[in-house]
Amino acid sequence: MERLKQQLAEIAPSKKAVSLLQEFKNFAFKGNVIDLAVGVVIGMAFGKIIDSLVKNILMPLVSLLLPAEQGYLGWKLVLGGKEVFYGQFLGELLNFLIVALALFVFIVKFLGWVMRAKKEEAAAPPPLTKEQELLTEIRDLLKKSQA
Repeated sequence: MERLKQQLAEIAPSKKAVSLLQEFKNFAFKGNVIDLAVGVVIGMAFGKIIDSLVKNILMPLVSLLLPAEQGYLGWKLVLGGKEVFYGQFLGELLNFLIVALALFVFIVKFLGWVMRAKKEEAAAPPPLTKEQELLTEIRDLLKKSQA
């Protein structure tokens, strides 16, 4: 009976709620989660800028080459009496390619360069002190005399 009371006390809802709240606080307020949230918000804003660039500048310029009544949105093929609007798809495809290119340049090229610079900096050993130089010379002389 005593053991049953202990088990019931262990699964008390108030303890579970406090534990869950504590776990959530540990998760949500870690630096990485906040950094990730900031990155997502900036990424969404960046996506909107690229979307506007494609829809308001690039695609109207492209529509000069293939004019239609509604710009690129009016581009269509007629197959078997059905209209297939491909203009909006091309706009979204161009949007994706520009976002992918920007991410590639930023992540692969820029951050790759930064990471290589950090690795090179970390790989370069600090210069030896005078004492370390003397100890190295003594070690080398001892190795020569033993050989």
